[in-house]
Amino acid sequence: MAKVLVVDDEPNIVLSLEFLMQQAGFDVETAEDGEGALAKVEQSPPDLILLDISLPGISGFDVLEQLRQDARHARLPIIMLTAHGREVEREKGLALGADDYVTKPFSTQALVEKVKNLLAEDA
Repeated sequence: MAKVLVVDDEPNIVLSLEFLMQQAGFDVETAEDGEGALAKVEQSPPDLILLDISLPGISGFDVLEQLRQDARHARLPIIMLTAHGREVEREKGLALGADDYVTKPFSTQALVEKVKNLLAEDA
């Protein structure tokens, strides 16, 4: 069973994403900030990360950058989540190495498909 790490500081979004991913058959871990996300990746690397950009402490962009600089996690699939659909943010996320980018509110079905597709590519 593939493991998905959900990183978001809004409890309602974490709960809904956790439920959604579990329903899709994934094992789910959660973190509410960038530091927590990096710690979980070190302890037990997930197969994919759903990463919010706006986090307390270090931002999702910083987490993405740190993971991409670490050879062990350079190919870890990461989907950025944001409430801001600005093109400049999307370009920055993709430039830093994000595999995909989803704007909130998002289609739950489309998100599950993106996760499944990325994990299939990585398999």
